[in-house]
Amino acid sequence: MRPAPSDLEPVSRTAPANGTARAGRSLPQVAAVLVLVLLLLVIVRLPWAGDLGMHAATVQRLRHSLLDPGNPLVDADTPSPYYSPWMLVLGALARLTGLSVFVVLRVGALVGLGLLVTGVLRYVRTLSSHRAAPPLALLSLLLLWGPLLFEWSGFLGLNSLALTVSYPSVLALGLGFHFWAWLTRAVRGTAAWGTWMALGVLWALILLCHQFTGVVASLGAAAVVLAARPARGVLPRLGAALGSGLVVLWLWPYYDFFALFFAGADLEAIHRPLYQHLAARFGLVLLGVVALACRARRDRRDPLVLFFALGVLVFAAGGLTGHYSWGRALPAALIPAQLAAALETVSAGRRAVRAGWACVLGAALAVGAWTQAGTLGYVVPRDRLPAAVAAKYRTPWAGYQWIMRAGVRYGDVVMARTFPARQIPAYGPYTVAPGYPDVFLADADRRAAAVSRYFGGSPAERRGIAREYGVRWVVGPESLAGPGLRKVTAGPGGQVLYRVVP
Repeated sequence: MRPAPSDLEPVSRTAPANGTARAGRSLPQVAAVLVLVLLLLVIVRLPWAGDLGMHAATVQRLRHSLLDPGNPLVDADTPSPYYSPWMLVLGALARLTGLSVFVVLRVGALVGLGLLVTGVLRYVRTLSSHRAAPPLALLSLLLLWGPLLFEWSGFLGLNSLALTVSYPSVLALGLGFHFWAWLTRAVRGTAAWGTWMALGVLWALILLCHQFTGVVASLGAAAVVLAARPARGVLPRLGAALGSGLVVLWLWPYYDFFALFFAGADLEAIHRPLYQHLAARFGLVLLGVVALACRARRDRRDPLVLFFALGVLVFAAGGLTGHYSWGRALPAALIPAQLAAALETVSAGRRAVRAGWACVLGAALAVGAWTQAGTLGYVVPRDRLPAAVAAKYRTPWAGYQWIMRAGVRYGDVVMARTFPARQIPAYGPYTVAPGYPDVFLADADRRAAAVSRYFGGSPAERRGIAREYGVRWVVGPESLAGPGLRKVTAGPGGQVLYRVVP
């Protein structure tokens, strides 16, 4: 029997609505997958910028000597905070397999990105069971920043992550999310002593892999514990976890972790820009601050609210006291705000409020995505990008493979200014002065002064500096040609490779 028209009307009205609702719920998952595909393609390209040369040089030294690698940048037998457990694993992989350093860094990038994504999923699951929460959280972490592009190791903006995905900071932050998720479950339940000891070891590994991210992980852990109001019986276990972590930090043989607390002023000068252009770089995060205020009204001991407060406190203290390296704790304020913005979409009270919040968050994410649209240039040729997107693309560094093809070998000392000195050690040679601050290199200032004197001095002074530091090659401008230097080849940007001759 054919049903009456009135029986068909509800179906005809609700089916499209249900389909639209399903499409709306699946949109965050689809967007998150597309972003992850983009990052996977970026790993294939592995664009060079920032500290990539430092990490490649670290793997180079460990590849040649796992037990006594020496300084990664200059020909000196000193410890280095870059010799972390993760770099040791990658160095051993390069040594055992014979893979090139840059292939190994790509492997490390895949592992780091995998840990980051799964860590975000696990931690967000401790805050919300809604299936849209993890992809929304991931999108907020990558896109909810500001209209001014910002790139820095340990900061999760999409463009920043594209350039730093192979860095230890990404792996450390991924471990940090797993650490918070594991710790949340431990303080809520009755975890065994062994679990707490393992948590302490994980905390230490994060600190050893990337010290600044370790501070962020520590602040997040403090927020988890304060929010959970742990029972009195948990406190001894918490103490055991802290003790096991401190033992690992104390026993790590490659550098003295606790000596980093007395690092010189070089780190402060480098990090001062973290306190500039805050509104332009992080303005969209204010949406998350509003979400945190809503969460605080519901629960003043909300873990994200406490996490944010601790991060702001450390960041502000750094700016007020001139300890600008404390600005690296800023992700401890950004991450909870970004997560809160995402979670409010699925946890705000009334349906109308959630819908309105979703619209605002979607608009903010669109602005963030447009700001970082130049990331597409790392996987799509610039001439195939729309003009407006191509204008946002920043060309990566070219690298110094050309000096290796011209005869420079592993362990040779190359005289070069700061910018090439940030890349040359990635291929195996040393430079006279490190391209990055080195808190364990006692004569770093003397070496930097020698480089300045070399490029501005007489031929006789150059010969003396070259003998003192065992310089065999020089990378400099065409105008440097003169006695004691024989031109070998020319490279990008008017650079010339010279061989030092008697």
